[in-house]
Amino acid sequence: MTAARRGPTSALRDFLRGEAAGGFVLVAAAVLALVIANLPATADWYAHVLHAEIGPVLAPALGPMTIHLWINDGLMALFFLFVGLEIKREFVDGRLARREQRRLPFIAAAAGMAVPALTYLLVVGDRVGLQRGWAIPAATDIAFAIGVMAMLGKRVPSSLKLLLTTVAIVDDMGAVAIIALAYTEEIRAAALLGAGVALALLYVMNRRGVRALWPYLAVGAVLWLFVLQSGVHATIAGVATAAFVPLVPTPGAPDAPDSPLHRLEHALHPWVAYAIVPLFAFANAGVVLGGIGWSELTAPVVIGVALGLFLGKQIGIFGALWGVARLGIAPKPHGISWTQVHGMALLAGIGFTMSLFIGDLAFPGDALLVAEVKIGVLAGSLLSAAAGATVLAVSGRSRR
Repeated sequence: MTAARRGPTSALRDFLRGEAAGGFVLVAAAVLALVIANLPATADWYAHVLHAEIGPVLAPALGPMTIHLWINDGLMALFFLFVGLEIKREFVDGRLARREQRRLPFIAAAAGMAVPALTYLLVVGDRVGLQRGWAIPAATDIAFAIGVMAMLGKRVPSSLKLLLTTVAIVDDMGAVAIIALAYTEEIRAAALLGAGVALALLYVMNRRGVRALWPYLAVGAVLWLFVLQSGVHATIAGVATAAFVPLVPTPGAPDAPDSPLHRLEHALHPWVAYAIVPLFAFANAGVVLGGIGWSELTAPVVIGVALGLFLGKQIGIFGALWGVARLGIAPKPHGISWTQVHGMALLAGIGFTMSLFIGDLAFPGDALLVAEVKIGVLAGSLLSAAAGATVLAVSGRSRR
């Protein structure tokens, strides 16, 4: 039987393989951004290129579209479209399809978002304006985390990768809700009405059994434009579009080649993993390190973000998983030690992509605070990666 007749392989297997490789590309893009932003010969070029005006005024509140805006509001909408497809697949035909399957990752993800947010708020205290960054350490970067796990090879059991992936997918749902609800300040009714009409058209196409992908993508592009103009962050249009893309269930089997959702997910995955997310990292990780002293490194935002990711994530996720197991609400996944669960919870503190994204929304136009966010995200993510990799390497060696 030819590969064409077999159809695509499982999106989950592709996801784990691609996220591991994409994690390495993501790290390389972030390191490259840091180098270019700090070399005297390229620093000005880096800032000039990112803020070059290359497009029309699509939303009056944003002004002319720059390369930075096209990446953060345009390409990241495709990233969120991919995230939305993952979420729908898992809820309809995956590891979150049944209520009992949802219990463990939902509790772990909720605690893994709440404790980092509380940690950040405790650090910044009542300082005016800084509380807006409470959600920055709440999200997990699945590509970076799976990439670290991939480096450890067989020392990490596949069930642990699946647990991290499931928790991160629920985490993504929370991040989408936060972006839509917490970082929308002004609603423009006319644009929101247009977005509602686009959503209604997507619903009608889904109910009438339209299987071609191009109508969903075309209406999704119109939806993106209306959402961009409405005041709600434009990336939400990606998740909303994904909710209406039809899915053909294939329980216990590779993805169906006639399933529109599976086809779109497979088509988007390499672009998201190897182009969109690395481009986002390159455009947002370039913090200028020259002149940073002890006062900058100990700024409340830096400490709050770093501790939220490193301490808050591991305490929240590990504490939730241990608590539900002790209370008999849900068992610990089979074949995994508690030490490995702790290592996984540490890796969940890698909040690179989503944390940078939310940081840009929390402090728009404030270059100093955005730079502090970047330092905190880099510090917390690197600490989490190093500690998580060490714990998993040692525990994996001892179990073998």
